[in-house]
Amino acid sequence: MMQEFNYIEKIEGKLSLPGDKSVSHRAVMFASLAKGKSVIDNCLNADDVNSTISCFRELGCRIERKGDIVIVEGSGFKGLKKPQKDLYAGNSGTTARLISGILCAQNFESVITGDESLSRRPMKRVIGPLSLMGADINSADGGALPVTIKPSKLLHPVSYEMEVASAQVKSALLLAGLHLEGITRITEPEKTRNHTENLLNLLVEEIEGKNVISVSKENYPLNFEMTVPSDISSAAFFIVFALLSNSSELVIENVLLNETRTGILEILKRMGGNIAITDEKINNGEKSGTLIVKNSKLRNCSIEKELVPNIIDEIPILSIAGLFAEGKFEIRNAKELRFKESDRIKALCENYKYMGLEVEEFEDGFSIQGEINGRNLVFESFLDHRIAMSFAVLSMLRKNGGKVNNFECVEISNPEFLNQIKSIV
Repeated sequence: MMQEFNYIEKIEGKLSLPGDKSVSHRAVMFASLAKGKSVIDNCLNADDVNSTISCFRELGCRIERKGDIVIVEGSGFKGLKKPQKDLYAGNSGTTARLISGILCAQNFESVITGDESLSRRPMKRVIGPLSLMGADINSADGGALPVTIKPSKLLHPVSYEMEVASAQVKSALLLAGLHLEGITRITEPEKTRNHTENLLNLLVEEIEGKNVISVSKENYPLNFEMTVPSDISSAAFFIVFALLSNSSELVIENVLLNETRTGILEILKRMGGNIAITDEKINNGEKSGTLIVKNSKLRNCSIEKELVPNIIDEIPILSIAGLFAEGKFEIRNAKELRFKESDRIKALCENYKYMGLEVEEFEDGFSIQGEINGRNLVFESFLDHRIAMSFAVLSMLRKNGGKVNNFECVEISNPEFLNQIKSIV
């Protein structure tokens, strides 16, 4: 489906966005592992999280969704049941990778599959370290899905230093270790999103400048109730839109403010963005607050290597802010972008070249500068929700508007995007 977007001069009002995708995934998983009833409010109702729900239903958990409320009757320790069919993760890398760690500790065989896009994404980075823990996990196709996991009596705690800064890989190892008597310790080279640690209340120590996370059976989840804060990655599109729109002022309520996710706010503020935070609070270890965003004149700034894992999902929309800001936008140390729903470096560069910009593509990033050419622009989404929404925002900032191909891919993370836009115009 091609979606047309017209120029919008000003946005204002108040938004309450769906729950954070990363937290929603984990909340469903941990509620499914816990024994008894858990209630998750503001749980994201989008394709990726629903893939996680579908997998745990197949594993024997009773899960009921009533709009944004998800009620889970969890299985208890090693109480999951052998699935009657393959576990289909859809387009969700979080589902496929995190559930791998859980399944390695179970007493039955399982197979994880995904859609065409997910089946091209690397699973070897999870398979390798889980195998070092003694897991019986194998891929039939060079380290990609489908992945087959069999019961293993050799699963054991490890002390493992990660090679790649990835919250998904880290979480997979922690979730395997969650089922073991001894302590598993994971060291990460750079700090990545820590929702698994927060929700499981894991011990995190800084040793020689690196984070070391410890987990064992003692950390196995109990049933709970929680409200998931709004997704800061979804909020980022509206934050940038408000910053770049004339005389705009936008309030976004109950936004996740986890320290491993607020790099986008830090960079936009450094670029000159007028962003205020009020009503801060903490729920189930996760910080949230209300954002007040006002139109601002932006200028590009340098982005440090250690901050990149914090902003990896926001780089597409951050580059839109950079396009309208003074000076050249450049991002490096972001090779992980090539392994998302699309090769996001290539996708962004192709769209920016199509616009007539000066674009330089690197293995680990890109730079853009120059003036936009062309009147009737049609952007490619590359079937990637974050690319689609980024160029939707760009289109609405142009006097001539624009179109985005295959815009329906936004169902993965924010199916209400168009209605949200209408509510603030």
